[in-house]
Amino acid sequence: MSPSVPLQEMIRAIRSARTQCEERGVIQRECAAIRAQFRQADNGGRSHTLAKLLYVHMLGYPAHFGQMECVRMIASPRYSEKRVGYLGAMMLLDEKQDASLLITNSIKNDLSHSNQYVQSLALCTLACMGSAEMCRDLAPEIDRLLRASNSYIKKKAALCAVHIVRKVHELGELFAPVARSLLSEKNHGVLHGAVVLIIELCERNPETLERFRKTVPDLVQIMKGLVLSGYSPEHDVAGISDPFLQVRILKLLRILGRNNEGASDAMNDLLAQVATNTDSTKTVGNAVLYETVLTVLDIKSESGLRVLAVNILGRFLLNNDRNIRYIAMTSLQKIVGTDHNAVQRHRGTIVDCLKDQDASVKRRALELSLALVSASNVRSMMKELLLFLSSCPAELRAHAASGIFNAAERYAPSQRWHIDTMLHVLITAGGDVRDETVPNLIQLITNASELHCYTVHKLYRALLTDISQQSLVQVACWCIGEYGDLLLRGDCQETEPVQVTEDDALDALETVLQSHMSSPATRGFALTATMKLSTRITDNVDRIRSIVSIYGSCIDVELQQRAVEYNALFKKYDHMRAAVLERMPVIEKNSPGHTNGESTKDIPTAKLKQGEPLLPPQQPANQVCDLLDLLGGSEETLQPSPAFGGTVPGPCINAASTAGGDLLDLLGGLELAPLTPAPPVPVYDKGGLTLTLTCEKQSDTGLTVTLTASNSTDSDISSFTLQAAVPKSVQLHMKAPSGDSLPARGAAKVTQMVVLNNPNKVNLKMRVRISYTHQASAFQDTVQIDSFPGLDAAGH
Repeated sequence: MSPSVPLQEMIRAIRSARTQCEERGVIQRECAAIRAQFRQADNGGRSHTLAKLLYVHMLGYPAHFGQMECVRMIASPRYSEKRVGYLGAMMLLDEKQDASLLITNSIKNDLSHSNQYVQSLALCTLACMGSAEMCRDLAPEIDRLLRASNSYIKKKAALCAVHIVRKVHELGELFAPVARSLLSEKNHGVLHGAVVLIIELCERNPETLERFRKTVPDLVQIMKGLVLSGYSPEHDVAGISDPFLQVRILKLLRILGRNNEGASDAMNDLLAQVATNTDSTKTVGNAVLYETVLTVLDIKSESGLRVLAVNILGRFLLNNDRNIRYIAMTSLQKIVGTDHNAVQRHRGTIVDCLKDQDASVKRRALELSLALVSASNVRSMMKELLLFLSSCPAELRAHAASGIFNAAERYAPSQRWHIDTMLHVLITAGGDVRDETVPNLIQLITNASELHCYTVHKLYRALLTDISQQSLVQVACWCIGEYGDLLLRGDCQETEPVQVTEDDALDALETVLQSHMSSPATRGFALTATMKLSTRITDNVDRIRSIVSIYGSCIDVELQQRAVEYNALFKKYDHMRAAVLERMPVIEKNSPGHTNGESTKDIPTAKLKQGEPLLPPQQPANQVCDLLDLLGGSEETLQPSPAFGGTVPGPCINAASTAGGDLLDLLGGLELAPLTPAPPVPVYDKGGLTLTLTCEKQSDTGLTVTLTASNSTDSDISSFTLQAAVPKSVQLHMKAPSGDSLPARGAAKVTQMVVLNNPNKVNLKMRVRISYTHQASAFQDTVQIDSFPGLDAAGH
């Protein structure tokens, strides 16, 4: 290939290359020829040579050696060379290149050229790659051209001014006066450039935005002219008059009408006219309608106009184009909180989109469907969502389950319906729910005392059908352990009568224990359930003892520890087994939570590794004393052992009996010193909110602080939280509070336990931040606690 081949011949040679290596060879030979031609002093084909280099650059090969040639050709008096030179500058140069500064003077000269096409080349280049320094130097020239009489130049100068404003924000004030005057132009290109420039100015300067709000009537008149004008071949696109300009004007109106009543009122009639007169059968019309909808929803528009906008989005949902359906649901998602009833009218169409093949449309439809669930439609919507859950893609299953749990928690018409819904989700997608779902469902079942028989039968049948869903299996094992006597009785009126024997129940639990699909946590649930059945059945206690003893040598340490403790109950402490394995008390819900696990404070006592035996809510005095003897026969008021995950409600109990005092030999003869809690001491009293403190010394360095808050005002306090800070050497652990709301007139209190460890025995101080909402106002205060009553000063 000779060095002087035309551009078309070079393109043909490159395209005919069979391998990449052959293509690189052609490029290298041609680049060598281009370099040689650049070095020639008098080269008549300079533009032709540079055009070939630009094609090489487009293919991704290095072309930086042509930068100086671009600078030389821009300075050429020939238009043909200027055109290729400016094109090369836009492709090969940017504001980071030093060579870009060399063309500043050439651009300035060409902006004053008598030929409008030369001026156009300079404007396009400055708008494409002009640096901040170039923009500052050439901004007066652009302002001059904006005031010229030539429409061709003015429209390009307006777009160049947009680039300058983006690069140097303070130059916006220079262009604001002329930008407003451009709105009186008749040329659509100039109008389009002016609107884009005004949008840029308004978005960057609030003061400019206020000034341009006065132009709303002018913009409304321009827009009406476009909507009502007849056919114009110059501007018509699929029956719509200049849709590009219409979209830009609507965007500007949206910016000007946002948070402004007067501007919004001035454009309401126009928006209604555009929404009703624009053809929605073509993509062009849909683009204008969508921009109209965004404007209506973003300004302070009338309620009827907002309903009209929502109805337009509803029509978009019926469009065959998935992109249009997607943007419609995205827009509806943003307004479902403010225009809920209007969006509800399109609920059926939205639910139908759950069956769409496109994953992104399906996800948007799911989010919108969940947002549309309310107390009036919860049953019908849940049927659709549960049907979707059974066939939805794996990547959406967790999100769908979480949303269904939220909606069921919020709008459940009855406890049975709530339990059935959660169980349906666990059966369908038990492997995709959050970990907190299990304790939340356990709490729900515990509180529904009249449904215990129904629930345990239903879970037992589900366990026989499928043991692969770990969350379902854990809840089923827990219920069988707690309510096994109801399962064996078989007289449940809520479901079909099924006779379950003791062997059947134990077989089901043993299957879970032996299954390779069971996780260690699930086996823990099953083992504890098996142990609890020992107090609910009569004929198979030996079998239970055998099952438990097998896991005394299990490789899993957690499971092994449980088995050893349960074996000790069978042998040494069999007289206390019935009391220790008594049915779990009702779990109080401390704060409004979410059944999908959004809140970790919902049921702190339900987060046991299933089953650690729970102490009964009330026991005869001698039995309670025997239970307390598990901790060494101490005489102080004791908190329940974390190993049992339960609570001992009621007043302080003095444990005088030593009947079971040496069970703690399992832990090496641990002994606890008797403690006497100090009386409550007020530490904060302001605005009707009182905070008291009690201390309890747990060891030489350990301390438990209980903060109790009460509200003496006549209105409730909500969102109540406490935060604590201590010296760096002190370890602090805050347990879950008993609630986050304080009823009026001291009807209830909130307690917060704080566990402190002071290994260095430094002077103990604690700072507590109190945050709450009272009568729709947020309050925050801080209190410093320097003394802890009832403690030995030497120890803390």
